[in-house]
Amino acid sequence: MTAPDEAALVKRLRALDSCAVSDALDTYGLSTVVLGPAPVWPVPHAVAGLVRTVTVGPRRSDRPSDHVAAAAVDISGPDDVLVIANGGRPDVSCWGGILSRAALARGIAGVVVDGACRDASESAELGLPVFARAVVPVSARGRVVQYAMDEPVAFGDITVSPGDYVVADGNGVAFVPGAEAERVIAFAERVVAREAAMADAVAAGRPVSEVMHDSRFPTTDSTDTPEESGS
Repeated sequence: MTAPDEAALVKRLRALDSCAVSDALDTYGLSTVVLGPAPVWPVPHAVAGLVRTVTVGPRRSDRPSDHVAAAAVDISGPDDVLVIANGGRPDVSCWGGILSRAALARGIAGVVVDGACRDASESAELGLPVFARAVVPVSARGRVVQYAMDEPVAFGDITVSPGDYVVADGNGVAFVPGAEAERVIAFAERVVAREAAMADAVAAGRPVSEVMHDSRFPTTDSTDTPEESGS
């Protein structure tokens, strides 16, 4: 079950997007944006939640094994995002339609795959947000198996751990280390507020060159900063 403070942070994160979170991560020197995963259908909103990890790898024996991610789905809920690490492998799926149906029944917020998935159309019909590096028809059966769950995983060039947070949308995927979540989210909220004021100024007829020049990007110790916005 999600702790009250975690649930509050998830709620705040869902009001942001990956761009604002990326700006906040940059400010604190955190390189936890991953390149490559994209929505496999046009997800209309940002997906955010607590990370629940699954590690996948090549099948090593003929012994029976549990289905990839099934156990993780069964113990997850609405504040969770499943993060499936398959080493970026693009040629075999480790997420499909039946899992999407089970995840939807559990209320899981979304799925991010470092690798490939399949049944993208089914995920779209169900409305379950899935982000992956590729979509292929090839099943996991006989090819990859689950090695572990709820353990730190390598995702691209970074390490993602249970208790971290993630936001994913059409711009990309950003992970927020759990210990940094409060200050990163708070800073991202300031970025959003600042950009909203800039948008209002442009809508009111102020030249964008003037708006961009005068606007200063937030810093950690002031609401107005000496850095120019990169928006």
